[in-house]
Order: sequence, then C-alpha cells, then structure tokens
Amino acid sequence: MAAMTTVPSYTPSLWVRLCHALPRLDLTMQMKDNIFVPDSWEYQQTLLVLSSLSAIALVISLLVVLSFLIHYCCCHRGDRSEGSEEEEEDEDASTGHGYSGKKGRGICCVTWVAVASVTLCCVAIGIGFYGNSEANDGMYQLTSSLLTANYTLASIDLLISDTIAGLQLSISGPLASMEELFTGSKPFLVSTRNCRRLSENVVNLLSSISLARASVDAGLGNDSGISGASIIPLTPVPPSVAPTVVPTGGIMPNPFSPGWAANTLMVNEDYRWLSYVLLLLLDLIVCLFILLGLAKQARWLLILMTVLAWLALFLSWGSLGLETATVVALSDFCSDPNTFVLNSTNFNTGTSTDVLDYYLTCSRRMNSPFQQLLTQSQRALSNIHTHLSNLDRNALTQFPKAEKSLREVQQILNSTEGNFHQLVALLNCRGLNKDYIDSLKGLCYDGMEGLLYLSLYSFLSALAFTAILCSLPGAWRSFPRTPNVSSNGNPGYESLPLTDRQSPPPSYSPSMLTGYGGSQSHPNPAHSRNLYSR
Repeated sequence: MAAMTTVPSYTPSLWVRLCHALPRLDLTMQMKDNIFVPDSWEYQQTLLVLSSLSAIALVISLLVVLSFLIHYCCCHRGDRSEGSEEEEEDEDASTGHGYSGKKGRGICCVTWVAVASVTLCCVAIGIGFYGNSEANDGMYQLTSSLLTANYTLASIDLLISDTIAGLQLSISGPLASMEELFTGSKPFLVSTRNCRRLSENVVNLLSSISLARASVDAGLGNDSGISGASIIPLTPVPPSVAPTVVPTGGIMPNPFSPGWAANTLMVNEDYRWLSYVLLLLLDLIVCLFILLGLAKQARWLLILMTVLAWLALFLSWGSLGLETATVVALSDFCSDPNTFVLNSTNFNTGTSTDVLDYYLTCSRRMNSPFQQLLTQSQRALSNIHTHLSNLDRNALTQFPKAEKSLREVQQILNSTEGNFHQLVALLNCRGLNKDYIDSLKGLCYDGMEGLLYLSLYSFLSALAFTAILCSLPGAWRSFPRTPNVSSNGNPGYESLPLTDRQSPPPSYSPSMLTGYGGSQSHPNPAHSRNLYSR
C-alpha cells in the first residue's frame, strides 16, 4: 500500500503570536485592531507610535549622558579647588598607576565600566551578525519560492499558449485542406468538421484556464507568426529566465507577478544586508579602538571614537525603531496570511477568489476550479482522436491525397495530448501550495527570528554606547600627565618647581676612589666595587 503524501502546512510561531498580541495605539492613544492593513492610515499610525518608542529611549539616553557629563565636570572642578594636601595623600598612597586611594579606586571603577560596556557592545555585534544572516536566509527562501512559483505559472501559460497555437495551426492548415478534399464525401466531411469544432472548443476552454492572460493573448493575436516549431512539446526554461511581468512606472503589475515580487525583494534585501553589515562593522571598529585607546592611554584616539560612538548611538536607536515597526507588521501578516492575500485587490484582479483559495489552502475537501474545464478538454481531445482514427481507416483508401494532412493533424494531436498531461500536473495545487508554504516559512520563521535578533542587537548596542559615553570622560582621569622632555631625551626639570626637583646622584672620579681606598687600613675590594658601581 503506497504511503499517502501529506500536504505541507503553516502554523504561526510563538514569536509571531506574542508580537501579534501587543496592544496597538494610534496618535490619539486609542486602542486599534491588529489586523494587517498596510494601506490604512490608522494602521500606519499604530506603527508610527511603536517606532516612536525608540525616539523616547534616545532622548532618555541623551539625558543620562548629559547628566553624567555635568556631574563629571562639576566633580572635576571641585577636585581642583580642594587643595594639594588631599592630592598628595592620594599620590603617596598610589603605586604609580593612579589606581590606589579613594580617587584611584573611583578611576579604576570607571575604567572597568568602560571595558565592560565595550564587551557588551561586542556581544551585541555578534548577535547582530547572526540576526542579519538569519534574516537574509529567510529572504533568500522567500525569493526562491516566489521564483519557483513564477516558473510554474510561466510554464502553465507557455503550455497553454503552445497547445492553443498547435490547435489553431491544425484548424487553419491541415483540417482546412481535408475539408476541401472531402467535399464529395459527406461522412468524411462531417468527421473533419467535427474535429475542427472540437479543436475550437479546446482552444476556448484552455484560454479560460490561463493564469496570465497577457501571454495567451499575445499568442492568439499573432496567427501569422505560427510555425511548425510551436507544436513541439514545451521544454521548461530555468527559473532565472522564466518570463516575468515587468511593471511600467515602478508600480505593482496587474495581475500580480511572483517574479516581479522576487526581483524587487532581492534588490531591497541586498541593500538591507549591506547596510547592516556596514553598521555592524562601524560598531566593531569603535569598540576595538576604544579598547586600544584605553590600553595605550591615547586621548586623541578616544576623542575620535567618542564622536563615532555618538553616531553609533543615534543609528542604534533609529534602527531599533524601524525593526520594531517591521516586526509588529510582519507578525500581523504572518498570523493570518491567507486573509490578506484573499482580500488584496491586486491579487483578485485577474484571478478569482476560488482559484486563490484552492492554491493557498490545497485542502483535500476542495475540488480544483479547473476540473470541469480539464475534463471537457480531455473529452474533446479523445473525440478528436476517435474521428481521426476513423478517417485513417476509411478515408485514406478513397482519398490518398489526404494522408499528408491527416498525419499532420495526428502529430499536432499527439503534441497537444502530451502538453495537456503536463498541464494537468502543473495545475494541481500541491506544487504552488508548497511554494507558498515555503515562502511563508522563510519570511515568518527565519525572517522573523532574524529581525528579533537584530532588534536585540540594536537595544544592547544602544545601551552599551550610552554606558561608554558616560564612562569615557572619567576614564581619561586615569591617564598620567606626560612630563617635559629635553632635547637629549632626559626628563627636564626647568618646568618643575624647586620643591619637586630631585638632586642628581653623586659621581666619583677614579682618583677619589683611589684616595678613599688608600686611607683604609685594610682595603676591601668588594667595598671598592660597590662604591664604583654607584
């Protein structure tokens, strides 16, 4: 017993349900529904309110940094006015690095806070790289599924146009010749006219099945260009060169084209991915050079990195606002995507709701909306084949000149039946529904997860840069002042007060050492060496 194939299904993830349950407020602070209606101004207001939360957080960060700077400036000015006694006590207790005593311990604490903030920023950068990769994988799966669906739809349209072109060729060519040859025989003439009538019926039925009327209309409107090459069974083209509807003026095509959507999303995703990579590299460079500036105690490097840290702080809070709005809108769409697709006018134009519902759900309880048309076409092709078989057995003996035209019609019928079987397989909902489910999984699973990680990265990096900007001014106080250096490379004492100058070490000449050694009753060579080494 053959195993039954299961139809793939989509279920909203936990993150989608949690984000979809968030309350929505408009600009008047009134509760709104969380139904995904991107064209509605009320829905756009709710997204603006959510994204404005990051602007409020940015203002709070600026106030925190400003308060720390004011506190640092006031405390530093107060330390200068306290006098030199407390500073001398701290310097006497210090070991030379400025980390001992009450003042030194505070500086050490501030320095380690800066180092911890930079470490948190590096962790956020790692999360950001992972989230950017996950979002890119989700978009890649979405665009791949859309291209595959576009390839299927294009193959359906090409099969239909190829079948219609072949049948029209048989109607205008060999069947017309056979009617002229069978003018004197009424039974053969009736069979030939029945074949022509059935062929026209199949053309009309297949024309109503087409999912993209533009390609079929183009094929029907160019009868003069039909040649024998068009009756060859269709060889599907790769998805990369499958026909896509290119809109004019940059608007969405009508009817909707998955190929156009895939190409648009790929271009936008390339820019998004590159923007996040540059932002992550900027944060990484700032963090690494801040650590280098703290290690080398380079004030100029820290000043430059402080300016870049301000830029990174604004970018982090700004990206968090965009990510918040995108996550909420995506969760609203992913919670019930079928409703949005069915209610979208761009999809309903040119395609009936029954057809969309059939391919979106692909339920076993639903019959194909093309089932009746395919059944009628199959019966018509079978009747044509029966009439041609009768003519082949009975008419060729009396009208041998009709053999060539009859063989051409039979060849066209064989090609038509081959294309018809491929068409029946492609019109089944399993293929397109699988592409639809794969696109939803790529967008709502990997894409949503990537956006959540990017939101976490933006939040952590914003907190880290806020702490860095608060702690860097205090860390500068741990840097020692550079003494003046003379032209020969030795420390200069001209700029120091007399009380701070140190006397040079005593020097001894060889004659002094000899005289000093001769005055000893018992010279000690080890003692002389010690004196000489001073």
